[in-house]
Amino acid sequence: MGKTDVIVVGGGLVGMSIAYGLALAGRRVTVLDEGDDALRAARGNFGLLWVQGKGYRNSPYASWTRQSVALWPRLNELLHADTGIDLHLRQPGGFQLCMDDAELAEETRRLNWLRDAFDGDYPFELLDPAQLKKRLPGVGPGVVGACYSPMDGHVNPLKLLRALYVACRARGVVIVNGLSVNAIDQCVNGFEVLTAEHRFNAEYLVLASGLGNRPLGAMLGMDVPVRPNRGQILVTERLQPFLHYPTTYVRQTDEGTLQLGDSLEATGFDDRTSSPVMAEIAARAVKCFPRLENVRMVRAWGALRVLSADGYPIYEAAHDSPGAFVVTCHSGVTLAAAHVLRLAPWIAGELDEPAIAPFNLARFKDLREVRYAH
Repeated sequence: MGKTDVIVVGGGLVGMSIAYGLALAGRRVTVLDEGDDALRAARGNFGLLWVQGKGYRNSPYASWTRQSVALWPRLNELLHADTGIDLHLRQPGGFQLCMDDAELAEETRRLNWLRDAFDGDYPFELLDPAQLKKRLPGVGPGVVGACYSPMDGHVNPLKLLRALYVACRARGVVIVNGLSVNAIDQCVNGFEVLTAEHRFNAEYLVLASGLGNRPLGAMLGMDVPVRPNRGQILVTERLQPFLHYPTTYVRQTDEGTLQLGDSLEATGFDDRTSSPVMAEIAARAVKCFPRLENVRMVRAWGALRVLSADGYPIYEAAHDSPGAFVVTCHSGVTLAAAHVLRLAPWIAGELDEPAIAPFNLARFKDLREVRYAH
């Protein structure tokens, strides 16, 4: 299939971000993608660039998330220059809407911990109902308060994925769709990846296939502890713009539709929608913004998102298989800028990236020992 420097297995947001970053670094890249029947986390993406609250009791993750969102304007510029696609990046800050006093107290506790971890450099505001109503006209009386942070934003995730594909092709990335990897072998010059009909060879290999990283990692003798978590999203008809900030439960897109979420469901590999969860999402959205009560829904879907054993990203340079890397995370949009501009150069060997060290597989050793002990 031709000479290439790097094979990236996985054509979702994570895999394409890595491929784009490697192409920017001058590497010849081939992406192997399973196809539209794959369990794609991107189908359940809400499009948030979210900082506040992330990394509670894990300051390296909080810092990594914050740095990625700060890099997003640069990624936006690069993709627009390569593709002309407007991602509708907006970073006006975001609101965590709290539906009861306990939720507000918990969110406040988390943000205070993070502010202490950053020595006070972690901006946010706590808003009571009256203050919130001035900032978000139309918010419902059932919202007891909110936390606002100027660090947050949002983007159109479908246009992001399209832009990554267009930009990768423009920079020479070969994208092969409809392939399932059957085997991975180490060879003298790197790795041989076998599908039903093809063999691909490259010096470097990046596994970025979400839930598929577990069986793929096993082919190289690695235990990659990822599990599915279902999320469901509802989309409304187009409305006149009224919500100019992203919130955790309701987001108005650049096209005028509203995305309603989110759900966190342990359902195994079942990615279907369910009426009770959709009803709960819709009811909460109406509680947040009563004007939505009679708005028509036009789409709903479920998707399996990727969680590691501790919920944080995995960035692994395989010690027993030099040249192989594993990349997986739950926040493919928020972390896209870091993946393109910092993680990909690290994979390419162009820079040392100490911020990545806390996210390798070694941290799961203690978790496995505890599990096996029981």
